[in-house]
Amino acid sequence: MPVKSAHDLVMAAKQRCQEVELEKADAAIRQANVLIDVREPDEYSAGHLTGAINWPRGLLEFKLSSSPDLEQRDLSIVVYCRTGGRSALAACSMLDMGYLNVLSLAGGYEAWVADGRATTKPEPLVYD
Repeated sequence: MPVKSAHDLVMAAKQRCQEVELEKADAAIRQANVLIDVREPDEYSAGHLTGAINWPRGLLEFKLSSSPDLEQRDLSIVVYCRTGGRSALAACSMLDMGYLNVLSLAGGYEAWVADGRATTKPEPLVYD
């Protein structure tokens, strides 16, 4: 069996999953039932797309399996990460789990921000 790098796996995932280009992302996100940020919590805390839930890539399958709200496999889902690699891998995992309508945001959060699009930053917790 040939040895594959992370880059090889991401490129194969991008061939297999459906990516949504930035120009069509707003409409896809508005139509989605859920928007999932698969970056790590510290990345999410630094800023994320409005309305996104944070389920890191390493926990995604477990979160999906334990979320009754996401049992329906025909839900419309958009996933994103920093540049599109982790979200492509996540989209493929979701396809393998039977989800039918999964889109990965091409270029990820970095492309979104570079295009000047709005993001959200959680309010820091203040303890009195």
